[in-house]
Amino acid sequence: MGLHEWSWGGVYLSPLLVYAVLALGLTFGVFWLLEFTPIWRWVWHDALFECAVFILIFVTITWTLSGS
Repeated sequence: MGLHEWSWGGVYLSPLLVYAVLALGLTFGVFWLLEFTPIWRWVWHDALFECAVFILIFVTITWTLSGS
């Protein structure tokens, strides 16, 4: 399949933009679920942890949907 731009209303969008929006939504969902667990006791730096989780989800989505 590969990475190809998507046309939306005559505007070409990078697939990475679509993947980033999808990853952001999934990240919010993951953190909503993590609020019910005691994982935050072991997290040293909240912002660094949140950024790392977003990057992991983004890379997973990109590798999965790009087909390579």
